[in-house]
Amino acid sequence: MLAAELRLGGADVTVLEVLDAPTTQSRASTLHARTMEILAQRDLLEGPGGLGDPPHEPMGHFGGLPMDLRLPSPYPGQWKVPQVRTEELLGARAVSLGARVLRGHRVTGLDQHADHVEVTAEHDGRPVRFTARHVVGCDGEHSAVRRLAGIGFPGNGAERELIRADVDGIEIPGRRFERLPKGLAIAARRGDGVTRVMVHEFGRAPRPAGEASFEDIVEAWRGVTGEDISGGTPLWVNSFGDASRHAVRYRDRRVLLAGDAAHQQMPIGGQALNLGLQDAVNLGWKLAATVLGRAPAGLLDTYQQERHAVGRRVLSNIRAQARLLLGGPEVDALRTVVGELTSYEPVRAHLAGMISGLDIRYETEAGHPLAGARLPEARLPGSAEPLSALGLLRGGRGLLLVLAPQQERRERIAGVARPWSAAVDTVTALPPADGPLADVAAVLVRPDGYVAWAGDSDDGLDTALARWFARDAAAPGATAATGPASTAAAATGHAPGTSVPGSHAPARPARHTPPRTHPHAHVNGRRRNMGDLTGKTALVTGASRGMGRATAERLARDGALVAVHYATNEDAAAEVVAGIEKDGGRAFAVQAELGAPGGVHELFLGLEEGLKERTGSTVLDILVNNAGVMGGVKPEDTTPEQFDRIFAVNAKAPFFVIQRALANMPDGARIVNISSGLTRFANPDEIAYAMSKGAVEQLALHFAKALGPRGITVNSVAPGITRNGNPLFDIPEAVEAMAALSTFNRVGEPQDVADVIAFLVSDDARWVTGSFVDASGGTLLG
Repeated sequence: MLAAELRLGGADVTVLEVLDAPTTQSRASTLHARTMEILAQRDLLEGPGGLGDPPHEPMGHFGGLPMDLRLPSPYPGQWKVPQVRTEELLGARAVSLGARVLRGHRVTGLDQHADHVEVTAEHDGRPVRFTARHVVGCDGEHSAVRRLAGIGFPGNGAERELIRADVDGIEIPGRRFERLPKGLAIAARRGDGVTRVMVHEFGRAPRPAGEASFEDIVEAWRGVTGEDISGGTPLWVNSFGDASRHAVRYRDRRVLLAGDAAHQQMPIGGQALNLGLQDAVNLGWKLAATVLGRAPAGLLDTYQQERHAVGRRVLSNIRAQARLLLGGPEVDALRTVVGELTSYEPVRAHLAGMISGLDIRYETEAGHPLAGARLPEARLPGSAEPLSALGLLRGGRGLLLVLAPQQERRERIAGVARPWSAAVDTVTALPPADGPLADVAAVLVRPDGYVAWAGDSDDGLDTALARWFARDAAAPGATAATGPASTAAAATGHAPGTSVPGSHAPARPARHTPPRTHPHAHVNGRRRNMGDLTGKTALVTGASRGMGRATAERLARDGALVAVHYATNEDAAAEVVAGIEKDGGRAFAVQAELGAPGGVHELFLGLEEGLKERTGSTVLDILVNNAGVMGGVKPEDTTPEQFDRIFAVNAKAPFFVIQRALANMPDGARIVNISSGLTRFANPDEIAYAMSKGAVEQLALHFAKALGPRGITVNSVAPGITRNGNPLFDIPEAVEAMAALSTFNRVGEPQDVADVIAFLVSDDARWVTGSFVDASGGTLLG
């Protein structure tokens, strides 16, 4: 989660993970309402790969006492999601945004310096060193990062324990916190037939954390319930105690802690996992802004101020629950009193808010009732489909939501935020008919979804903006942010009980992910200058000559690192690279025969090797599918082999290049496919070629729809007659005849098409997707 949040903020990040492969143990299985809201904010619930609609339970518990957890939220109650699924979802998200994940790395050393941190990790028995601006330990309660940084972890060791296991092949009664004379028993059968069992023996001294065996739980279960589960097959077994420890601080200069590295608690009711994910979302945008030198003074300190207090409160309620849950007969009277109190709605709502995370409110100088609380979900009326308030946060940027009904007030409030447009999107919408947002003129929302300011006028808005966001250096009167503009960020480890976070060496300028816009809303986001591709990476296929070469040269002039693909002419590709580098650009050549078996795989092996060598990452921001072959054969003479070759290079290869590239492309990436004017202008000698290019246009149309939620644009460019080195262009009479087909009475030059492509991959074309762009010089006008 933290790696994805850092990438959304534009920071480079590497995750050092001690495990060689993802864990198969779903120890945590509960997502609470606030975490579900956060996942919705980042568009991680709906759509392909999202969580979808997991099983929902309105009832939870407090220390084993049944409790209705429902509170006002679009996701009331608790949601049952195996930890392996949550990790899979967040891991894929982080990688898709460009995070680098290095498995099998165990941190063994950490040295802090004035402007960076050096981390040593062991990999395959050898030490590997990393340098980063910051390091974050997300490596569990036995955190190596916390120990190496010398951050104290005071608290109490375990006095009681639960043994738990997932067991297949047993038939036992379901039990929900059943207190028996000798202990506590819990049994819940899943839909796949596996039963999760947990057992606590009253008075039993705890084992070392995690060191229980199946024989241990069989014995304990028999002693407490009298039932024999020895015939089952254990999928995993572990023990956990009621230890409670809290890091003295979450930040020591350039080292930070999140999740169980910062707090150890008994995982009662699923609060531990949720607490850690919410740590990450609070930290991510603040650390990214700090790394990139665009954070207001003291921004990173608010992570300690806000989350340390939240952690302390959660640990307190978990200690209370542990006493109620695992105490023997001596707590029976206390359980009766607490049970009676929870029947009162204010008590129930108070405890449910604490467990779900919905009651978290951060201190703020703004005096409005909404300030400091999470942004409430609301359907904002529009001209067609209503907007989702939470959906406006999916890009991980600040948000000024202007709801004033009067145009003059809307413009005045929006104008206050204009100098912060680099970090804050301004969205104007109609206010909802009811709810907390019905009577407020505007709300300023932090990237983590908490309200920094709300008001009926613009009073105090500029103060709140300056508190949380850096002004745009290009804005009048702005003060330029200080610090490095291109640095690496922090990294994370794994889940509770495992170790090891890491870092990433400063490598390249951080990417800006264009803010996603929303229907029926006005977004006043930062406008990039056309041609500003500094820090971007691009792949142009068929780039050794013609339009591909001109495109590679143009994108490199605009600042992109360009992978120049070629099929066979190595010398021509080397000449393109040399020319780009001579002009001060950056490029490298990649060979692959597209259309041949394994061609796409070879292309990406070379591409990723070249990108990693030059940037430390395999992120690809821009893809131009230009490679193609003409037919030049009359339809009656076209053989099946020629037809298959045309389609393999012109249609099949672009499809699989896009499919493969999407694993490397962050949100906001750009794809341009080169079609042909022959899809609109008849030439019987090129029927097969025109058919293949028609297929390419369908790629843009349908991929654009599929990738819209990620902010990735996909467009087709259709050149007309363009000078391409064919000997025909050396014949004046032929050139004159071809030029006459254009409205401008000339043939196209490769640079004419390259300039159109450069526009489509720039931020200026962020609102253009799924389009057919006629770049034929008016040839198709008839």
